[in-house]
Amino acid sequence: MATPAAAAAPSTTATSEKKKPVFVKAESLNPGTHGHNLTVKVVDSNAVKATGGANRGGRSSASLNPRGPARLAECLVGDETGCILFTARNEQVDMMKPGSTVILRNAKIDMFKGAMRLAVDKWGRVEVTEPADFDVNQENNLSLVEYELVNVEE
Repeated sequence: MATPAAAAAPSTTATSEKKKPVFVKAESLNPGTHGHNLTVKVVDSNAVKATGGANRGGRSSASLNPRGPARLAECLVGDETGCILFTARNEQVDMMKPGSTVILRNAKIDMFKGAMRLAVDKWGRVEVTEPADFDVNQENNLSLVEYELVNVEE
């Protein structure tokens, strides 16, 4: 009976191998996409005041979220091909210091007022890494391009 278990062991290790991440450049980001891995530099970071949402639902956000209000920051990040606004949340805000280089894993594109924003949710990761040797191309800001949803009738 030991031989079938031994034969099954190599197949499980072969299927559980992790794929190497494919890193993309900022200029290749498109609306509604996800699963991006990027190495970017932080150009600028601005804290955003949390609104709380108490005036919409009638309940204060403190009663809904025991950890308190979420910390948000809009950070301009990019590489040598372009830049985009990144929405940093909670502990991500501390990592997004201007001039630092970060690796964004499993990032997604959110649309905000018709413009693209990069975000990393609970399924992704933000890692600070050693400084990169490229200059951010601020001429190609993908967050300044306004998109409009068009319904195509067939």
